[in-house]
Amino acid sequence: MVSKNLVIRDMDEHDEYYVGTCTHVNESAETDLCSKIRNEWFRDMHKRGLRIKVALQDGKHVGFAYMLPIEISPWGPLGQDLLFIPCLVSDAKNQGVGRALIDSAEKAAREQSKIGILTMAYFPDFFFMPGEFFERCGFKIVKSRALNDENLTEALMLKAFEDIAPDVDFLERGYKYEHVTDKIVVDLFWNPFCQTSVIEANRVKKVSEEYGDKVILKEYKIHDRDDLLEHGIFRGIFVNGKEIYWGYEAPEEGIREAIENEMQTYT
Repeated sequence: MVSKNLVIRDMDEHDEYYVGTCTHVNESAETDLCSKIRNEWFRDMHKRGLRIKVALQDGKHVGFAYMLPIEISPWGPLGQDLLFIPCLVSDAKNQGVGRALIDSAEKAAREQSKIGILTMAYFPDFFFMPGEFFERCGFKIVKSRALNDENLTEALMLKAFEDIAPDVDFLERGYKYEHVTDKIVVDLFWNPFCQTSVIEANRVKKVSEEYGDKVILKEYKIHDRDDLLEHGIFRGIFVNGKEIYWGYEAPEEGIREAIENEMQTYT
């Protein structure tokens, strides 16, 4: 049921802080810096088709959705002529916020002459981009794969405007670790779209600098489409080829521990 007091609009300057911090307003200087980095990228990508819809209820922010042409998405996946939704957030349950944002995405897709909307969702009953919600909104699974580390299924879900079967696929990793004798190599893959990616990228760079020339930091800015397609990683941290991952933003102490553990092999 959609609330009568619900308004969906294009993001404007009054919404940037809420969206840029990914709802984490007034939380820390770290998230505030992240917001500035992300909003600068949002403004630049708007010229290439990025749209951000914001939901307000009684004048209060209650959600938002990102949507952008799949060909420029730093998140993946692969495809053509589709509008991709990498993230949809709703702070108001059972108020019709999510469905209203999907309706606005469909309108934006048609305005850009796209053949449908694609998203990446998760089963079963996951807190982030839950597949069951998108099924209720008319999306159908076109491809899926198991995520072994979390006992989840990741699915590409399509809401097509015509009877079509577009060619879409997941990114496939092409990462290769390059050893450097007597050095710790930190490979950092990050993009300015994702708040978690921005925050942990800043932490990785800070911690790596603490070790001076003992650590070689290789930074891959995956909003460069060529880098994304070459490596197939939109967010990742590797220390001497070993991936470190927490789901949430990598903590500084965890990054240090991973580096220190690798240093033990040289002492």
